[in-house]
Amino acid sequence: MRILICASEIVPFAKTGGLADVAGALPRALVELGHDVRVALPNYAAVDQKKARPEPAGEVRVPVGEETVSVEVLLSRAVPGVPAYLVEAPEYFHRKALYGEPDDAVRFAVFCRALLEFLRRDAWRPKVIHCSDWQTALIPTYLRQDYAADPRLNQIATLFTIHNFAYQGLFNREVMEEIGLSAGLFTPDGVEFYGQLNLMKAGLRYSDLLSTVSPTYAKEMQTAEFGERLEGVLAGRTQDLFGVLNGIDYDEWSPATDPHLAARYDVHTLAGKAKCKADLQRRLKLPEASGVPLFGLVSRLASQKGLDLLAEALPRLLRLDVQFALLGSGDAVYQDLMVELAKEHPKKMATVTGFDDPLAHRIYAGVDFFVMPSHYEPCGLGQLISLRYGTIPIVRRTGGLADTIEDFDERTGEGNGFSFEERSPLALLGTCCRAMMVRSDAGLWPQLVRNAMAGDFSWDRSAQEYVRLYELARARHGS
Repeated sequence: MRILICASEIVPFAKTGGLADVAGALPRALVELGHDVRVALPNYAAVDQKKARPEPAGEVRVPVGEETVSVEVLLSRAVPGVPAYLVEAPEYFHRKALYGEPDDAVRFAVFCRALLEFLRRDAWRPKVIHCSDWQTALIPTYLRQDYAADPRLNQIATLFTIHNFAYQGLFNREVMEEIGLSAGLFTPDGVEFYGQLNLMKAGLRYSDLLSTVSPTYAKEMQTAEFGERLEGVLAGRTQDLFGVLNGIDYDEWSPATDPHLAARYDVHTLAGKAKCKADLQRRLKLPEASGVPLFGLVSRLASQKGLDLLAEALPRLLRLDVQFALLGSGDAVYQDLMVELAKEHPKKMATVTGFDDPLAHRIYAGVDFFVMPSHYEPCGLGQLISLRYGTIPIVRRTGGLADTIEDFDERTGEGNGFSFEERSPLALLGTCCRAMMVRSDAGLWPQLVRNAMAGDFSWDRSAQEYVRLYELARARHGS
């Protein structure tokens, strides 16, 4: 099957979050299954042109309001087996940031339209276009509105994946004319959303099939609590909405081969994990104490991630004989608090702000527990990486965390982590204490670590699920 995966960020070209990892790993897994896969994203200023080595593939004219702009499509073969289209429009994409610009609606409309115009004339044409989040939602919208009678494009099926429902692409109604959307679409059954244009809603309305990144989140999205005021739209498409768990790249995230670690290890040679813990403690200037439970977190510091719960629970947790390693940045209130806690408890807590990829690897390998008390979590990658490294997740039971972490049962020895449901600092603190009790049991702890490392959350299984959805999307499209 010929598959085009479109996203606003894709590793190794551009990244701000987990979407880039997903959009970079899934194509490679699909190629391993024998499919013909390409990817597409804007050619941002942040893309390393020396590594990408793009070559001209074609030039198209794209309408923007009453004018047309010239856009070049480049082709990069930097990722073996996965050609990448880089849409080159310096006026729109050579900015400091990938998102957050006042003209984001126009920027990503140019990307979507240029890509479709290019596909009209290119020899390679996909059977399915897999879109992700609001930045690519205009692809299925334009296909329905402008290309329905075009035999070069009207056989293409679309799958639209929601990675985070909270970010919807809301804009003033007036931008519709500039990005070429018919005024007739601005209705409750179309793209209108409480007086604004909602591009996420466009993706939900006009794609052949919908998916999100975990089965539980697919259910949660259809409730008032998690539906972001679009649960009514999803209610009408329940039969078209599927949850497919993200995977992780087992080549990049492998304690047996990870170049950032002080020692390599696997489920059979866990002595290396103890060396990784000692190395992490030295690097973070924490006392080297193998017997002290070491908790960790690598995250965006935001309320969604449960930082409000952690902020209240941490001072109490640090009264115990524990250590905590934190890497992340985000909301100033949480970032400043975590820095201050580390200053108050220099022998128990280390906070590193910003992002440091080698340190992230060392934290996943070196800590005993990885804490994810999220209020909602569409899928989550941190808990999957932790399992791979024999680090035990402590999570709130929501979204993908509920689908991947089974609460450890001390009686049966089954389970791969610890989970709680109540949104309270006390529930988080109590779960941490229960986890420490299991860690102190010489019989239970090795079993739990083995359980964690035995799970398979590679992309192989998820890629097969996506292939099934691509086939279903084509059937729904009538191909």
